[in-house]
Amino acid sequence: MAVAVQGSCVSRFAEVGEEFERNFAVRGEVGASVCLTVDGETVVDLWGGTIDVATGRPWEADTLTMVWSCTKGATSLCAHLLADRGELDLDAPVTRYWPEFAKNGKADVPVRMLLDHQVGLPAVTCVGRVGQAHDRGRSVLSAIGWSLTRSVPACGGVGAPSVT
Repeated sequence: MAVAVQGSCVSRFAEVGEEFERNFAVRGEVGASVCLTVDGETVVDLWGGTIDVATGRPWEADTLTMVWSCTKGATSLCAHLLADRGELDLDAPVTRYWPEFAKNGKADVPVRMLLDHQVGLPAVTCVGRVGQAHDRGRSVLSAIGWSLTRSVPACGGVGAPSVT
C-alpha cells in the first residue's frame, strides 16, 4: 500500500524527499516525519504514514514522538570541533566545565569518558517537575549533575543512559 507523504520540500533538497518516500515504499517505515532548516529557512518539512498501526491514526504535521539518542552525533561533532579549536580538553575533568557533575563520586571523570559511555551513568535519578530545580535556586543542569550516580567504576564498562 502506498503511503501519502505530505508537506513540502524545496527543489534543491528533492533527494531528501525521495529517500523519505523510499523509507515507506522499500524499507517498511510505517510513520515518520522530517524537518530541515537551513539558514533560518525550512527547506524540508515532510510527514506521512501512521502514528498507530492498530488504529490507523495518521501521522500529522504536529505529531509528537519520543526520540532516543538523536543528539549523540551532534554532541560528538560539537565536542570534537571544540577540542580541535583548543576550547575543550577531552582529558580534563568534566567538572572544569560542569562543576555540579562532581557529586556522587564523579569528580575524577574526564570529558573523554563522558563522550564514550565509559562513565557508567545509566539514568537521571532526580524526580519531580523540571521547574522544581529552579524553585530551589538551582539550574536544571545543576540538578541533573547532582543526581547522576555512577553504577559502574570508571573504565569498568559501558553504561549508556536510557534517555539522552
